[in-house]
Amino acid sequence: MNTEEYRKQFSEDDAVGWECIDKELEKIYPGQEPLHFAPPLQYVAGGNDPLDGISVYRSAKQEKHFHFVTYGFSELYYNEKSIGGEFSKFGFELTFRLKMEHEDDNIHWVCNLLQNLARYVFQSGKWFEEYHLIPANGPIRIGYNTDITALSFTLDPELGKIDTPHGEVSFLQLVGLTTNEFKQLEQNPAPTETEKVIEKLRKDNALLITDLDRKSLQ
Repeated sequence: MNTEEYRKQFSEDDAVGWECIDKELEKIYPGQEPLHFAPPLQYVAGGNDPLDGISVYRSAKQEKHFHFVTYGFSELYYNEKSIGGEFSKFGFELTFRLKMEHEDDNIHWVCNLLQNLARYVFQSGKWFEEYHLIPANGPIRIGYNTDITALSFTLDPELGKIDTPHGEVSFLQLVGLTTNEFKQLEQNPAPTETEKVIEKLRKDNALLITDLDRKSLQ
C-alpha cells in the first residue's frame, strides 16, 4: 500500500502503530490477554511517563518468564507527516524477558525501569541501538540482591523488526549484564565485543531471559 492509500485509509484517531505491534504479539501469544500498565496521565498532557503503555505477557517458552513490550518509542497513532518514513519515530520499541519465580511476582520495578529509559530518550533525543551498553549504577532492581547491574540491547529473538505505515520498528530486547561483564566491556566497549558476550549468553539461553540470580560468565 502506498503513502496516499494509507492517508485515505486512516484518520488521526487511529492507533495504527499500536495495532501493528499488537498483531505481532497476537502471533506469538494467540488469545492471551496481557497485563497492561498505562500512566495515569499521558506524557503529551503533562504526565511524567513518556510511554503510553507497557504490556506484559506470560511465556512458558524455554522457561517461565514475563515478556514486557513497550508502546511509545515508535509512532503509535496516525501521523500524516510521518506516513511512509524510513523509521517510525525513534524506530524501536523495547522488550524485556524476566525469569518468573511466581505468577504474582512484583514486576512494577520493570515498568519503572522502562519508563526511566524512555525519559532519557525523550529528553535527550538520543536513541538505543543493538549492543549499546547502559550501567544501572547499582542493581537493576533496587533492594534486590542481584549482580545484574547493567544492560545491553539486541533484537528480540521472536519479534525482530516490523514495517508499519510510519516506517520500520525494531524490537530491542534488554539483556541484563553482571558487574564483571560490564567492567570488561567498559574497557573495550566496541559493539562487536558486546555482541560476543550476548552470543555466549545465548548458547544456554536462546531467548536471553534475564535471571536476577545469574552470576557472571566464566
